[in-house]
Order: sequence, then structure tokens, then C-alpha cells
Amino acid sequence: MRFLRRQRDAADRLEEQWQPRLYVRWIALALVVAYAIAFVLENGKHVSVHFVFATARVSLPWVVLLSLALGAIGGILLSQLERRRRRRSADE
Repeated sequence: MRFLRRQRDAADRLEEQWQPRLYVRWIALALVVAYAIAFVLENGKHVSVHFVFATARVSLPWVVLLSLALGAIGGILLSQLERRRRRRSADE
């Protein structure tokens, strides 16, 4: 009986080690990184970006990534402001 119990415990530990969600996340992350690298390599064209007081010549992927980052930061800040507003109106 003791031998069977040890085998069962080893099988349980093996099941605990297998984490399909973790591997799916790693694969998804690897695909996103591969896509980002392909995007940067494919779009090496330089463009002029006109700011209010200056102009810069930048590679197109950096413009897209900067826009994405600024949009994400703006969305996060706006959602935080909305959450704060809802809490204040609920408290009143």
C-alpha cells in the first residue's frame, strides 16, 4: 500500500506542475514579440513627425508604438478618473 501511495503522490505532483495556462501565456507572449519584431523590421521607413514647436524624423514603428503607449496611458488615466467620480457620487 505504501508503494501505491507514493506513486499516487508523484502523479499528483506531476499534475500540479503542468500548468496549461502558463504555457498558453508564454506562447502568446512569444507570438506578440515575434510580431513586434517583424513589424519593426518590415516598416523601417522614416517619417517626419511635426510637434507644436519642433519636427523630428523618426522611424515609423516608433511613431506607432509611441502612439499606442500614449493611448494606453490616456485610457488608464481616464478610467481611473471615471472610477473616482463614481465612488464620489456613490458616497454622496
